[in-house]
Amino acid sequence: MNIFDIHTTQTAQAPAAEMLGEIEKAYGFIPNLYGVFAESPATLRAYMSLGKIFDESSFSATERQLIILAVSRLNGCSYCVAAHSVVAGMQKVPDDVIDAIRNDQPIADSKLQALRVFAITVVEKRGWVTESDVIAFLGAGYTKAQILEVVLGVTFKTLSNYTNHMADTPLDDAFESMAWAPAATRLAS
Repeated sequence: MNIFDIHTTQTAQAPAAEMLGEIEKAYGFIPNLYGVFAESPATLRAYMSLGKIFDESSFSATERQLIILAVSRLNGCSYCVAAHSVVAGMQKVPDDVIDAIRNDQPIADSKLQALRVFAITVVEKRGWVTESDVIAFLGAGYTKAQILEVVLGVTFKTLSNYTNHMADTPLDDAFESMAWAPAATRLAS
């Protein structure tokens, strides 16, 4: 189902057109996801704001991309897995970490694996994590504040994952080298 247009600076209404202009300046192009978000200026602004706020969390670039990729993979978002695989590479996330997440394999680094497991657990349990989930996460060297920052990352990616599912957002050429598809497509009954 593709009911959404992919807006440009010429087709989007204000203030989305201005935001798309900022995105184009920053990235050199407007990723299709942002063009879809431009249908709702409030949603585009929210996504951009959440991304900036998540970047200000205490997680490293590797840890942030790990959360983003793990959530996107679990949610079966082909667009976000591909896009963030490219971004993760640009941010010097080790290839073995990117590949492990994309291929649903354990990450060799035990601390990063604990972060991945906790992020997935938050999504799968819809936030109803157990005391043992929290103890394992804290025991890996993370903090109580980072529990909430995982929730922030999950929120940020859920917004784009769900939008991409509804919009069937086409993958941009810039992300094509890291194209990914879930093992099985989930369809609503």
